[in-house]
Amino acid sequence: MTTTIPMRIATKMARPDRRVSERRGRFAETVAALYLNLKGYRTVARRFRSPLGEIDLVMRRGGMLVFVEVKARRTLDAAILAITPAARNRLLRAAESFLARHPQAARLTLRFDIVAVLPRRLPHHIVDAFASDS
Repeated sequence: MTTTIPMRIATKMARPDRRVSERRGRFAETVAALYLNLKGYRTVARRFRSPLGEIDLVMRRGGMLVFVEVKARRTLDAAILAITPAARNRLLRAAESFLARHPQAARLTLRFDIVAVLPRRLPHHIVDAFASDS
């Protein structure tokens, strides 16, 4: 006798649990923000959303405004490779949207960083990971 699983249930079971991923991402962003705070950065915004994209962290240090992409992965290489050209473009467009909403920030020097949150290690901060014209 063969038992079949209704399609609706099979589809639900095959999908990864988005709540777990969401919680893991929020935790990684909190770890990254605390790590950068310890390095002298001040949090300006977390999870800035616009129709053009999302920025995980916006940090400031002196005259520098830093847009930070946070990736929680098992290895540093996996974290870096997770930032595709399309993701980079979304981040750039979201940064433009942030600057449009906060015109006083336009006078600051802008930079794009990556923070890789790895298991059982300090976060890895990649300063000036990519240029705004790339």
